Amino acid sequence: MVPMPGTTSATPHDLPTLPSPWRARVPGYADIDALVRLRRLDELQGTGSTHVDPAGIESEVAGLASWTRRQLVAVGPDDVPRAWVTVHDRAAGRATVWGYFDRDVAEVDAIADAFYRWAERTAVAMARLRGVTATRLDESPFADDARQAQWLTRAGYARRRSWLHMTRPVVPDQAALAPRAGVTVRPVERHENGMPVAADLQVVHQMLETSFQDHFNSYRESFSEFVQRLREDPGHSWDHWWLAYVDTDDGHRVPAGTVVCSSIAAGESGAPGTYVEYIGVTRAARGRGVAKSLLATVIADAARDGRDRVALEVDADSPTKADQLYRSLGWETDYVTESWFKDLDLDG
Repeated sequence: MVPMPGTTSATPHDLPTLPSPWRARVPGYADIDALVRLRRLDELQGTGSTHVDPAGIESEVAGLASWTRRQLVAVGPDDVPRAWVTVHDRAAGRATVWGYFDRDVAEVDAIADAFYRWAERTAVAMARLRGVTATRLDESPFADDARQAQWLTRAGYARRRSWLHMTRPVVPDQAALAPRAGVTVRPVERHENGMPVAADLQVVHQMLETSFQDHFNSYRESFSEFVQRLREDPGHSWDHWWLAYVDTDDGHRVPAGTVVCSSIAAGESGAPGTYVEYIGVTRAARGRGVAKSLLATVIADAARDGRDRVALEVDADSPTKADQLYRSLGWETDYVTESWFKDLDLDG
């Protein structure tokens, strides 16, 4: 691969210097197995269990998801990655940073410091390429990870929020669950070739943009960025997108909410699961059972398809108290992550 001038591809000139015997390089397809092991180690350290999908790692390193990311690994004399940092150009003024580190490496603190400095330089370069004057770096470590908190604090990040990662079991007899009276839920309409109808996708995007305006860290994401990002997930499937409608007093049916889901790879049980990527209800339709109807649709679909769980992530301090809704419907917290931010003014 030969980087073109002016791109943000890593070159020997912008690779960070690491303590001997470590060096930084860009990961490739041959590193996928090692990076799966590293990600699993990170999850075991943070949650006591692991949910890593190798197909997702492949997408990040050598697939669709790699197109919007810059990343480095730290390798020793054996050339096996023991640390990995990724910067995702999420949207204008937003860069998501992910750092995974083998804590048994003696020099891991110095490697982490160097990688977070590199991540900041990379995020700034991404922002300048977009022509924006400010950007936010967003890293999501596991809660109570004191060591990663130290690395982020030294890098200038501040803890801002907690997120509950919740799971609900699904059993076959829940296939009969249905929306509430007055709420209609249907899949996104698709053409004969399986591709979604543009108008429905545009409504999904509009529903999410409007429903999240009063939520923490809400920001505008263009339609093309939204669709591209979700298609990067190997678990993406157009038949996991639904729209909800409510009846108005004058008899009209109007869009009221949406849910976008993906597939979770089979776990220890051998059965796959469903992950709720987004669920949004317009402010005008809140309190009418739209969210419960969408969730009932997702659970019923999972039951019919032989899936054994539905997982999701929710703001622990959601203004809509969504976590309470999920608990009332059978979800329980599996583990907790945090949002750590660093805001940068590029003109400062």
